[in-house]
Amino acid sequence: MGIKEKRARYKEEFRREILDAARELFITEGYEKFSMRRLAEKIDYSPTTIYLYFRGRDDLLFAICEEFFGNFSAQLDRIRTVFPQDPVETLRHALLHLMNFGLENPNQYKLIFFTKSVYGTREELVKKESMARNTYFALKEMVQDCIDAGELKDMDVEVMVDTLAIASHGLIAKTIYGATVPKDRSGTVALTLADVLLQGYRK
Repeated sequence: MGIKEKRARYKEEFRREILDAARELFITEGYEKFSMRRLAEKIDYSPTTIYLYFRGRDDLLFAICEEFFGNFSAQLDRIRTVFPQDPVETLRHALLHLMNFGLENPNQYKLIFFTKSVYGTREELVKKESMARNTYFALKEMVQDCIDAGELKDMDVEVMVDTLAIASHGLIAKTIYGATVPKDRSGTVALTLADVLLQGYRK
């Protein structure tokens, strides 16, 4: 491995260390109490060094969210390969993947979806390239595939995506904040919710 490759590898490893530590601090201390100085103390580097990689806490939060949406987008691609001829089943598994992630990783889910929005409004999200934007468009495409196949009602795609997302988020929020869904039943509730939502849009 040459010098350039070693430097690039070191930079990527250090960036990974920063992000992992930042994610932990965001989760344990919250967005409002997060500080670059506290992060620097945690990884035993100076704040100046961290600023070479990230401009501040919003930049860090954006990177953490983008990593999630990048992984989620990749999972959507995998789901599509499993059910290439069944658009409704593809959409169903996409919803289940989102809900199961939230149920199994509540702290990370709170950080990504219930902390400060780093993407702005819907209009701002769709105008700027990001993994979150790509994920949103992928879900819209999945819904449109179901409509084109004659499986779901022909209606406003964005309204349907919003409804599916809000209902899914609602289950996770209830589980995280309300503790009204026992953990041992949350998976069954997620399955039922996905089926009920999609059944309601059947033609």
